Amino acid sequence: MFDVHAFLSYLTNAYLLQGVLVTVGLTIATMIVGLILGTALALMRMSQNLALTGFARFYIWIFRGTPLLVQLVLIYTGLPQVGIKLGVLPSALLALSLNEAAYLSETIRGGFKGVAKGQVEAAKALGLSVWQTLRLVQMPQVARLIIPPLGNSLNGLLKATSLASVISLEELMRRSQVLMQERFEVLELYCVAAVYYLVLTTLWNLVQVRLEAHYGRGYAETAVTGKGQPVLPRPAEAT
Repeated sequence: MFDVHAFLSYLTNAYLLQGVLVTVGLTIATMIVGLILGTALALMRMSQNLALTGFARFYIWIFRGTPLLVQLVLIYTGLPQVGIKLGVLPSALLALSLNEAAYLSETIRGGFKGVAKGQVEAAKALGLSVWQTLRLVQMPQVARLIIPPLGNSLNGLLKATSLASVISLEELMRRSQVLMQERFEVLELYCVAAVYYLVLTTLWNLVQVRLEAHYGRGYAETAVTGKGQPVLPRPAEAT
């Protein structure tokens, strides 16, 4: 029978709360590294250099085509066999980041595709360099376009960190499993873990709404072209 008292007591269990902090930290670190790698991969995919494009395509094919669980195990157990020894946390961070980068690269590339070519051409006409165009013209618009799918990616990543429990990383799920083995209160602990994940994803959804509102300033939702570019207001007529 479900023990309500045990369920409520686990909600404030310090051991589990420490696991929540590990989960949050791993999620944030993975998203930061994944964004950096994903941006690099997206730029490589759009490059005129066939070698860079080919490498990016191959990377994305590998990491999107194999299960994250397999990648975690291969990195944790396979790298030591070639002389690269990583701890549990670095292995989890590496595997999650490499996997996330493959998915984020396509999201970021889609954001670049959503920026009108005319704006890039206008930046060149003004004498901006490639990096200035990227930083001042393209990236601000890409950031606005990718926030909704990026939010979904982070939401999924937050829950995907539970897979790191298979290599004994003591995040939320692993610590829940340890308590299950000690106290045999499986249903109660799984429900507590579910509540924690639900709270974390809900909090992130609130942050995402704020981010979308921030980056969407100056863009009228009803005045957007088919390419996602804002329709600029007409200049006031001279009186």
